[in-house]
Amino acid sequence: MTRRIRLRPWQHAALNAFDASEGPDFLAVATPGAGKTTFALTAATRVLGPPPGPHRLVVVAPTAHLKTQWAHAALAFGLHLDPSWAPTEGALPADMHGIVTTYQQVATAAPVLRRLSAGAMVILDELHHAGDERVWGAAVRSAFEGAARRLSLSGTPFRSDTLAIPFLRYELEEARPDYEYGYGEALSDGRVVRPIFFPRTGGHMEWSAPDGSLLAATFDDALPNVLANQRLRTALSLEGDWLPSVLGAGHERLLDIRRSHPDAGGLVIATDQDHARGIAEQLEWRFGVRPVVATSDDAGASARIARFAASDAPWLVAVRMVSEGVDIPRLRVGVYATTTTTELFFRQAVGRLVRWTVGVPHQRSYLYIPDDPRLRARAHQIAELRRHSLRTERREPGDEPLQRVEDTAPFDPLQNPDDQLSLFSVISAVATDTVHPEPSALASAPLAEEPDDPDLEVEVSAPPLPAGSRGHDDEMMTRKDRKRRLREANAALAADLVRRSGWPHARVNSELNRMAGLRRITEATVEQLERRLRHGEHWSRRL
Repeated sequence: MTRRIRLRPWQHAALNAFDASEGPDFLAVATPGAGKTTFALTAATRVLGPPPGPHRLVVVAPTAHLKTQWAHAALAFGLHLDPSWAPTEGALPADMHGIVTTYQQVATAAPVLRRLSAGAMVILDELHHAGDERVWGAAVRSAFEGAARRLSLSGTPFRSDTLAIPFLRYELEEARPDYEYGYGEALSDGRVVRPIFFPRTGGHMEWSAPDGSLLAATFDDALPNVLANQRLRTALSLEGDWLPSVLGAGHERLLDIRRSHPDAGGLVIATDQDHARGIAEQLEWRFGVRPVVATSDDAGASARIARFAASDAPWLVAVRMVSEGVDIPRLRVGVYATTTTTELFFRQAVGRLVRWTVGVPHQRSYLYIPDDPRLRARAHQIAELRRHSLRTERREPGDEPLQRVEDTAPFDPLQNPDDQLSLFSVISAVATDTVHPEPSALASAPLAEEPDDPDLEVEVSAPPLPAGSRGHDDEMMTRKDRKRRLREANAALAADLVRRSGWPHARVNSELNRMAGLRRITEATVEQLERRLRHGEHWSRRL
């Protein structure tokens, strides 16, 4: 089935570069919210086809939640991907184009993925995760070096400080993209991403250090890294007054935005699970809102994020669950309440708030941050891109040029043995002044019109599947979801047949598989599952 997809200008240019590229590898770096998924899936439909060319697609995503998101996005292109694939399931069913997996799963199932991806196309989403651990990079190389084509994606330019990442081209220790589209370019193009502003709040913090000394500092005081981490952790503590003050400011901003954008949402990025739950309790009893909480230790976190994205609930509190890739365009306000200060993580947090929503006026987003010098520097770099792209010469209060601040790791007592968690205690944390960079000149800044270039529309068509394996497409349901429902119906029918026939479960299921021509139910197509159900219903009527 042929479909027409409208591409943004950068996606069209990147697609042309991809088509013209030689060799199996291509790296595209594009700012969060620009539409990397659409570009990648369009490229996939142009590459995939019957053998001897690539005929299978393997997508590697950073998190389990993104597996489902990729599968649903692929459905719009006529591509059927299995987001719940497991290496024990055997051969891929004939009515599926491929799978979505994670880097963590690649590390444990590289030999199986090596066979599955041989001669296939592989999309490596946020490939910098392959450098998180040495074993991950080795597994990615082992699993996918036999692929016919590899398309690597990233929302953030990144360096190789310690571990080189497979399939990338390096110059002077830095990964070189084959196509790059930055935040400033996206703002200049208009209607791609939102401008984001960074209200930053100062404070006076007091704490007891692990050596027993009592310390006090504001964010303006120059401190060594260890003490700067303690100061930030004190400000973000649930025991002080700084964090409730900032949560209140963020909530007031969200209420104001919801007057013109009724389903606008807010995101608090917490430090850990206990911190997230404490923040949720504060939002509830201080402001009367019950936020959605998504933490990595909760098996239902992905489903909870999906429900939040489709709802009008005001707040989501998360720990690293929405750091990158998660598409919740209605997020307009963020509170940066994590001790992680690295540039990569900060830019990923910004990326959650800049996705454009069609039909919503005055789309500015706000990320409330501690006035920590490291975070101030991160925000300043992004604000410079924003000001340049909107062509305003007005300087924002407090946005004086800043000295470069080197990256530091977040506070981690396991990596800082002299800074033990049990010996650290918060005494007080009081919010002081807040800088609100919001120039009125932007209220009249023109927005670029939607491009109206017929050349930006392209036709895409999914590669053909074997005859008789297509099943019945449902535009609102992935093929994997349809199979899940059919398998549930088959399981319920098998249980009824066991009860009525007196046969054991294994014998009933074996007989149903034989009638449907199945070897393993995990390898079944939609058509085979429907046939199995029909045979079971006919058998039941005879009993």
